[in-house]
Amino acid sequence: MNKPQSFFHLHLISDATGETLLAAGRAASAQYKDARAIEHIYPLIRTEKQLMKVFDDIEEEPGIVLYTVVDQALAHRIDERCAAMGLPCVSVLEPVLTVFQSYLGTPAGRRVGAQHVLDAEYFRRIDALNFTMEHDDGQLPLDMEQADVVLIGISRTSKTPTSIYLANRGIKTANIPIVLGVPVPPALIDAKTPLVVGLVATAERISHVRQNRLLGSTTGFDSTAYVDRASINEELTYARQLCGRHGWPTIDVSRRSIEETAAAIVALLREKTR
Repeated sequence: MNKPQSFFHLHLISDATGETLLAAGRAASAQYKDARAIEHIYPLIRTEKQLMKVFDDIEEEPGIVLYTVVDQALAHRIDERCAAMGLPCVSVLEPVLTVFQSYLGTPAGRRVGAQHVLDAEYFRRIDALNFTMEHDDGQLPLDMEQADVVLIGISRTSKTPTSIYLANRGIKTANIPIVLGVPVPPALIDAKTPLVVGLVATAERISHVRQNRLLGSTTGFDSTAYVDRASINEELTYARQLCGRHGWPTIDVSRRSIEETAAAIVALLREKTR
C-alpha cells in the first residue's frame, strides 16, 4: 500500500543562477518517492541585505537549506542563521572545492558565477543552439553535413527537445521527421560527418503522447489514424527498417527522460569519434 505523499520546503540560496543547486536538490529529493519538495529558489544573493530578506521567507516556511555561495563571510552567516533556527544546512560546493584544493594544492579562486563566463565554450553553445533551431523538423536538409548529430524518428519521439538539450551542451543537432512511405532527404543518406540516431518508442507511449497533443483544426487531418496503435506500429516498423538499412543506431525513449536520451547519444558520439 502506498504511503500518502508528504511535502517539505527546500530553500536554495545561490550567488549565481542557482542551476547547480537546483540539479543537486532535485537529484536528492528524487530518492524519496513519498516526499515532495516545495522549491524556493533565491538566485544572485550576494549581499547581507539580500540574505536577510531570504531568511525572512525561510522563517515563514522552514525546511532544508542548500546553498552555493563562494563569499566565505556570507556562507558563514548562512550557517549561523540556520543553526540558530535549528534547520539543516549544506554548502553544496564546499566539499567538492576541498577535494580540488587538496589534489591541486591551491585554493579556489572564489569567483562568483565562474561557470557562466563568456568564453569560447559559451559561444560554441550559442552557435550550436542557433544551428539546432534552424534545422528543426527537417528544415535546411542540405546542411546535414554541418551537424554533429542528426535525430530522426516518427512524430512524438522527443526529437526537438532532445536536440535542444544537446545543443545546450555545444552539440550541433538537426532533426528530421520520419513519415511512413516518404523517403528521407538524400543529403542525410549521403552525410558522412554527423552521427545519425533513430528515436523510437512503444506504440502505447506514442499514442498516449499524441492524444494529449493539441491537434488544432487543420482541414483534412486524420486524427484517428494519428493515435491508432496499429498505424503507429506501421510507422515504427518503417522507421526501424530505415535505420537498419543504413546502419543507424536506435534509442528507445519510451521510459527515458530527455537527459537520459541525450546521455546515450553523447556516449554513441564519443564512440564514433574514437
